[in-house]
Order: sequence, then structure tokens, then C-alpha cells
Amino acid sequence: MTRKRRPRSDPIENEIELALNPGAFIPYSACFSFVSDLDEVAAKIAKLVSSDPERAVTLYETFLAACYVKIEELDDSSGSFGQLVDELYCGWIKARQAGGADPEETASRLLTWINQDDYGFCYRLEMEVVKIFNRANLAAFIKLVRERFESAGKETVKKDDKHRDCPDYTRRRWGKVLRTLYAAQENVAAYVSLAEETGLTAKDCHTIATLLVSKHKSEEALSWVERGFDVGKQTPRGSIASHDLAKLKRDLLTKLGRSDEALDAAWSDYCKHPSTYTYADLMKHVPKDQRKRWHEKAIDAAMGADLRSIMDLLLKTKELERLAELVRRTKDDELEDLSHYATEPLAKRFEKAHPDLAARLWRAQGLRIVNAKKSKYYDAALSNFERAKRCFERAGLEGEWSKTVRQVRANHHRKSSFMPRFVALVEGMGPSDALSFLDRAKARWRTKERSAR
Repeated sequence: MTRKRRPRSDPIENEIELALNPGAFIPYSACFSFVSDLDEVAAKIAKLVSSDPERAVTLYETFLAACYVKIEELDDSSGSFGQLVDELYCGWIKARQAGGADPEETASRLLTWINQDDYGFCYRLEMEVVKIFNRANLAAFIKLVRERFESAGKETVKKDDKHRDCPDYTRRRWGKVLRTLYAAQENVAAYVSLAEETGLTAKDCHTIATLLVSKHKSEEALSWVERGFDVGKQTPRGSIASHDLAKLKRDLLTKLGRSDEALDAAWSDYCKHPSTYTYADLMKHVPKDQRKRWHEKAIDAAMGADLRSIMDLLLKTKELERLAELVRRTKDDELEDLSHYATEPLAKRFEKAHPDLAARLWRAQGLRIVNAKKSKYYDAALSNFERAKRCFERAGLEGEWSKTVRQVRANHHRKSSFMPRFVALVEGMGPSDALSFLDRAKARWRTKERSAR
């Protein structure tokens, strides 16, 4: 006998329950389809926010409560279910605001849920909710978060209280939330006060400087950038915010009419780390009539950089002859050490103009795979060797191909999943010569038709 579902007062509640499929475990392979069905129900609730916000609030709360039960029946390593829950929280806030609900009550309930979140759905949720809070709700949320921050600073933990959060951790946690909220509020004074109270970081300096830029205070912003560099130097391994600070400094110098200083700073950064990214930053500050000269200067300065960076830079700046010369003087074992992300674009580019270099690059990619015993990439290795063979033949270097064949046979003859296909390639039957799946299907179909006549 099939148990009937208890009727709900709201038809959308029935849809929520049906979509969540209570009691059924959802494997990873089915998660995308499962969440897509839930998204459709969430979209129906979202349409009620403007016309019937109170109903929408109730439905969002029901949906959220159900999700916290369903998560125990779900294998969602992709995080798509977590994204849905975040969107439900945001929808709930929109509905509360549309219905004119008390901002402090909204903030209090949201913080209660964040504190009771055992599945990480609310981790960094403030990054999303600040985008939809109106002014009153943002102010109320900041007020309550600030109270929790200050309360954590006064707490002490008893030695036998092992299950209670460490006050220092709690204070850092709410301090991080406050930083996000003050930045969204563009409250520079509050942000500075909090940062100095809890420990100013280079990232804080970048945030403060960015807020000052939005308020057209470029000089003051530049002083915070410089302060950020000083703070970053005190970090043992430097600061991950240093790149952002350097970029902001150059932009500020340009805005303040100090273009020469911006160019000097860009050149200094480029010389430390030549790459396509620092090259682009440099050329952005070079006057148009001087770009050719600065380009030559930049390329000359980059020739001592690491092989991958200089190859990428020469390719992106279309310095193909310099690139060809670089590959020509690079040893084979050095090419084999490079990722295919670095060598494959070069090999494709050189196939017509420099087939001898393309052949070496294709060979290096193939050897890199088989030497590392990456069996799941043997198909790619065979394709690489096939293209190397053709390029060696086109360049009149059949002897180099024969040398490659001897090397592979000597070093990899025990690789039973690779060698038979490599031998077939040597004998003239490479991967590109094999029939595709559809070609095989068509041939089989024609054979069946002929036999039926």
C-alpha cells in the first residue's frame, strides 16, 4: 500500500518536497540534474517576492530547513547544492526587505543560522548578502556582527571546556566579516579603525586605498599603498597582496600626473618577473610613440627569464624568429621538462615555417608522457609522436625520427599498452589513420546491407 503524502497548505511546499525526493540518496552523478530541479522551484518562489513577499519568506524558510535535512542524503562534491542554499538565503533576505520586515530581526535570525550551520553553507555568506542588503538592513547586520566581535574579545575559555570555540578564532572570524561589511558600506573610517585594532595587513591597505579611490582621494590612497608595501615586508614570505598594490600604485601615479614614475615602477616590476602579464602592464604605461623602443628593451631584458615564461612572451608578442632561435639552442631534455601548455602552441605554430623545431617539440611532449609512465595519456603521446614523425620527414630529418624510434623501443619496450600501437605508428598506421567511431559504424552498416542482399 502506497502512503499518501500529507496535503500542504501551500502548493509550492508540495513541489519542494517532491523535488527534494526525501529518503532517496542522490549520487554525485545525479547531483546536477537534482539541483536543476530544485532551481526551478526556487525560481517560482523568487517570482513571489514582489507580489507576495510574506508567502515567499515562509517558503524560503521551509526550503532552507528541508535542505539541511536533505544534505545528509546527498553526495555533492561539486558544491552546486551549497550554491543553491546560498541563493535561498539571499532570496529570503530580498523577500524580508520587500515585505518591510524589521531589519534587526532579519539580521538576528540570519546570524543565528550562520552560527548553527554545521555544513559550511554559510561560509563567507556575507560576501553575497552585502550585495542585496539595503541600507537599513546592512546597518542592522553590521551592528549585531560588531556586538559579537566585541563579545568574543571579552570571553575566556575554561580549561575543561573543550567544545567551545576559541575566543581568538571567533574574534578573527567576526573581524573578517566586519571587514567585508565595512568595505561594502564604503565606511573607510570604520574599516581603518577595525584593521588597526585587529592587526593591519597589506590586503587591508589595498582595500582602504581602493575605497579612497572611489571617493576621489588619490593622494591619500597612494599613501595607503605605500603603507601596504611596508606592512608586506614584515611578512616572512612577502604579501600576496603585493601584486595588487603595485598595480594600484601605477594607476594612481598616472592619475596624479606622475606618468614617468608609473612607467619606472612598471619597468622595475617587469625586470623582476618578465612575463606576458608584466609586459602588458608595462606597455600600458609606455607612450604610444615609444612602444617600439620599449618593446625591444623589454624583450632583451626578458631573455634571462625562465624558459617557459620567455617562450610564452615571445609567442604572444609574435617574436617568432627570436622564439625559433631560442628553441634551436635549447637542449632536448630541457624541452621535455616543459609542460605541453608551453610547447604545444609553439609546435603548432612552427609546423610550416620550421618543421625541424616543431618535430623536436612534438617529440619532447611524447617522451615526457612515456618517461613519466602516464598511461592514461598514451593516446596523446602517440599523436605527438605521429606529428613529430611527419615534421621530421618534412624537414628531411628521417635520421632523427629513426633515432627517436630506437630510443623509445630501448627504454619503453615493456609498456604493453603502448608499444604495439607505437610499432603500428612506425610501420605507417598512426592514430590519425585509424577510422573514427562513426566511420567504423558506417562501414559496419554497409557490410550488413551488402550481406542482406
